[in-house]
Amino acid sequence: MIPSTNGLPTPLATLDDVLDGGDTSEKPVKTFIGHNLGNRTFLMLLPMHEFYGMSEVANDAGRDGDTVAQRKLDPVHAHKLATYILKGLVSAAIEYRDARNQPVPEDMKNVLRKLGPQPYMSLQPIVVNIRDCNVRGSDIRGIRLLDKSTEETTGFKVFLSQRHVLWVVDGQHRRKAMQQVFEFLEGLRSSRTYPKKGKNLVPFGDGEAISKEEYQVWEECFERARTYCTVAVEVHLGLRADEERQLFHDLNRLGKKVDTNLALQFDNSNPVNLFIKEKLIEDLKIGVVETEVKNWSDDDGRIVRKDLVSVNAILLLNRTNINGATPQMIDGRTETGIWFWDSVRNIKGFGEEHAREKTVAAQPVVLKALAKLVFDFSFSNRRPDNGDDLTERLLSSLEEIDLSHENPMWRYYNLSMEDRAAAGLEGLSNYLPPDESGNRDIGSYQGGFMRFGAKHNDIYPILGDMIRWKLQLPSRRPLPTQ
Repeated sequence: MIPSTNGLPTPLATLDDVLDGGDTSEKPVKTFIGHNLGNRTFLMLLPMHEFYGMSEVANDAGRDGDTVAQRKLDPVHAHKLATYILKGLVSAAIEYRDARNQPVPEDMKNVLRKLGPQPYMSLQPIVVNIRDCNVRGSDIRGIRLLDKSTEETTGFKVFLSQRHVLWVVDGQHRRKAMQQVFEFLEGLRSSRTYPKKGKNLVPFGDGEAISKEEYQVWEECFERARTYCTVAVEVHLGLRADEERQLFHDLNRLGKKVDTNLALQFDNSNPVNLFIKEKLIEDLKIGVVETEVKNWSDDDGRIVRKDLVSVNAILLLNRTNINGATPQMIDGRTETGIWFWDSVRNIKGFGEEHAREKTVAAQPVVLKALAKLVFDFSFSNRRPDNGDDLTERLLSSLEEIDLSHENPMWRYYNLSMEDRAAAGLEGLSNYLPPDESGNRDIGSYQGGFMRFGAKHNDIYPILGDMIRWKLQLPSRRPLPTQ
């Protein structure tokens, strides 16, 4: 027995009492208490590095199957998120200095320019579960925080111990991305060298030593991750693994996916998308529409945004999409891109009302064919020595191609040998791939209109070969000797 504060004897605390009351590993965390559809939850903000240390993901195949509550990790998606978070930390380091009226080093601004600045950055809240507690969290120690002047509750402070693991329900790729960022920064701090390509989270410096100035940039980013940059966490309490799975399903399957055109309209982070908005839409006044017009008679001449993006992906990157594009990838290419679109918009009928009925150039697959030729002549690693001259020849001769629907060249595969000869298409076969090597159904001619098919990746290389032949540009394959 030990004396109490009021002089009366108090029984000695048992070991269970001590363990229930807390342990030396307890960490005080400020939180709000909410009730999500009636279920008690904690809402808290944790420094990014601290959250990573307190959390885990139940997707290990080596675990008991009853406890696994996550899908298999996608390393590619995690890597993309890691580059996003790293860019956010650089932005946060700049914001931190601005808020304190401290000068921002030019090297820090330069790093952000290389990564590709954007108007705003944020991570959505992460949803977790504390398994080792009851469903209302009443066995987690906590105290109420009061405003001393009004005695109103301003929040709560709960004490989480090592057994109170934050099991990630929604956000495992964000957590993995954080891990990759911390490993990247810690590696830089220890080796003072950028990782080699593949492990590098920035689009520059592969395997190169870090300058003293850039080292300081990354040192500040690491500090911001440990203190200034927080993640919002919604903590559910006492869920079983099957309840975690249900919550994971509901969070990931009940939401509506953002339409591609709307996503592209809102995104100002991708340098190709930014090029489209600033140079093509604002400067060249290229008309853009968000929804594709099914009936050509309703066409007002504007390009569907996702098609405009696809054409520029080929033109500037030689890709089918702009995902992962960095400022370095299009550096030195945008002037040619403007030249391309300035030439295209001068095609007779392009951009006008009923444009698709006036010229085949209003069909995205034709623009892709032209874009691919410009990339091959101007930017490809295998570009010819006179590539710039070929690009100029192409863009200055678009009217010579005859981009009308009546041009028999587009109907080459639907014509007999006699009709091909009568149309003056002799020699075109030397530029085209062998008939047996792939799809040759490039479209159909109906009602006076040439409508190309939907399999663009099969069709636009063939259209490019036709254009090469028409303008007597170099063929993609060796021509037969005379």
